[in-house]
Amino acid sequence: MSDVPVIRFLDRTTPPHLVTLIMLAGVSTLSLNVFLPSLPGMTEYFETDYHLMQLAVTLYLAMNALLQVVIGPISDRYGRRPVLLWSCVGFVLATIGCLFAPNVGVFLAFRMLQAVIGAGMVLSRAVVRDMVSTDKAASMMAYVTMGMAVVPMFAPAIGGVLDAALGWKANFWLLVLVGVLVWWVVWRDLGETGMRREGKMIDQVREYPELLTSPRFWGYAAAAMFSSGGFFSYLGGAPYVGQEIFRLSSAELGILFGAAGWGYLAGNWVAARMSVRFGINRMILAGGGVGVAGLLLNAVLHMAGLGGPWVFFGLMIPLGMGNGMVMPNANAGMVSVRPGLAGSAAGLGGAMMLGGGAVLSSFAGTVLGPDSGPTPLLLLMLATTGASVVAILFVMRRERRLRLTRL
Repeated sequence: MSDVPVIRFLDRTTPPHLVTLIMLAGVSTLSLNVFLPSLPGMTEYFETDYHLMQLAVTLYLAMNALLQVVIGPISDRYGRRPVLLWSCVGFVLATIGCLFAPNVGVFLAFRMLQAVIGAGMVLSRAVVRDMVSTDKAASMMAYVTMGMAVVPMFAPAIGGVLDAALGWKANFWLLVLVGVLVWWVVWRDLGETGMRREGKMIDQVREYPELLTSPRFWGYAAAAMFSSGGFFSYLGGAPYVGQEIFRLSSAELGILFGAAGWGYLAGNWVAARMSVRFGINRMILAGGGVGVAGLLLNAVLHMAGLGGPWVFFGLMIPLGMGNGMVMPNANAGMVSVRPGLAGSAAGLGGAMMLGGGAVLSSFAGTVLGPDSGPTPLLLLMLATTGASVVAILFVMRRERRLRLTRL
């Protein structure tokens, strides 16, 4: 399992192609942020309040977190392929429901159901761990997320242009088409990579304490949760900052919003090239430091009266770069603590990440007001990103103790 076997695209008798894994991870991200520039227009369409409409982000993340707790163990028991195929079907049907929703309540209900596509993000990590060893998993996950990083770079810009030209529904029709395409690619390319377990689900549940009592698992999961927490705070607050504080148009916001994605792409490239050489712990620590430095500079400039839209969004590039370095390595750490429960570990870790993200994205909207400026949001993001540094330092301390115990 030390080397990746021969892979042929659209041939499910061989392991899945990197393109397939990128699409699986990317469609969940696309669903999360392609419509963000449309939030003000959707608020007007449904004749509701902006903060209620913002629940389209918060509820999606919260439901995604809940589903990942279930999706991981089910995939360990029944296999990755059937779970992914049915998730794509559910996503397409839920997206059609969003398009024809008569009011905001029905829309938000279908929006929550869209979260089933989160299986693609969590199980793409489990599939990688099925295929290769720990250090190579971190590198390969970085390549997957590097490709996926293209989505947050361009999706808000595409969403802003579609919204300006055709209205908010155009973004959801785009999601329907993408969902169908991803289902077809998974059907053709992704054979089963996990070893299906015999017996009942309860037999597998009895093995979970081995995972849940691992301090290293919780440390990696906390590093991922807090690092991504800064980005989810950005998702929840940046549309308000851009349109209500800086008075940007939806198209302008869509273009500037993608700055963090460029940083994420760079961070993934660094992780892909350097993780095997330097190890996952040092890469997580370095990534957290990059994110903290960028946010600290951003906050200082705004408090000094030197801020503006280019400063605010431009200095999100270090935040994205830090996340790009942290996430593939933290995910590789989580699923490698107990390889036999890789799907469960990916699901539980993903649930922590998205559950925390749901809380932070919702809270981000409450700390901002017309006269607040972006500083409260920046301080919130700085606190969460700093917590990821504390988490990986805990893991490193734990591993030093384990090494001393073995001597």
